[in-house]
Amino acid sequence: MADYLVRYGTMRFQGIFVWNNAKQEIFRGDYVIIRTDRGLEIGQVLCEATGEVLEQLPNELPRGTLVRLMTHEDANELNRIHYHETEEFQTCLKCIARLGLQMHLVDIEHIFGGERIVVYYLAEGRIDFRELVKVLAMEFQTRIEMRQIGVRDEAKLLADYGDCGKEVCCNTYLTIMPPVSMRMAKLQKATLDPSKISGRCGRLKCCLRYEYPVYEEFLSELPSIGSRVRHEGNVARVVGWEILARQVYIEGDDRIRKLVSVEDIQVLEKKKYPLPKDGKEEE
Repeated sequence: MADYLVRYGTMRFQGIFVWNNAKQEIFRGDYVIIRTDRGLEIGQVLCEATGEVLEQLPNELPRGTLVRLMTHEDANELNRIHYHETEEFQTCLKCIARLGLQMHLVDIEHIFGGERIVVYYLAEGRIDFRELVKVLAMEFQTRIEMRQIGVRDEAKLLADYGDCGKEVCCNTYLTIMPPVSMRMAKLQKATLDPSKISGRCGRLKCCLRYEYPVYEEFLSELPSIGSRVRHEGNVARVVGWEILARQVYIEGDDRIRKLVSVEDIQVLEKKKYPLPKDGKEEE
């Protein structure tokens, strides 16, 4: 018996699933049939859930049973489900229009075992979809689950490639969307052009957060802007940073600016300089 970390579902959920068949090995990348609280689903094995792996994972990951490796018949059934999802999507669109609901249909997910169909939608506020659920349940003869999502989740469902040329992070490995603030862009001296720092979702790019801790660490080793320093026997004032290079711009009484290494200066007087603010984070 062994536990495995498995990714599953349209929203790329992750969970820990137990495998009881010791005679059959499972490897990273294998497609498997799992039983979750939503029913039977297709999942992809990421790795064995060893103690070291579990230490890196949040405690609230769902758990379930790994039923079997995906068979050729399972693959055919999955293709059939995906084929009919297009028709189901169009049917759902027509029902929403007929009922006059103010919601934007993003995607539908037909659970492999047929236990339910999950409808993902965008809306400004709360939507009374009780009548829609009744209509769809009669149409598809299965349980209907309505799930309201945000624009970042919409990108997770529909986006393909980012400006970097790689698949968008939210559509591959991100399971939790990290909050990103304008302060992170300012500190990294990224352009503040919204069209260049916004992702496919229209919000600030998640990648702005990846290097932010390094910038903060390096910045803590630099004198604040306004600090008085001595360089080559002359007193000057810090007026700017090159954080990753660990260099500072200094300006003396002659108003000439120089870019020097932090190791070549002696701090005489530190000044507190507020970091770029706009601490409002985008969820």
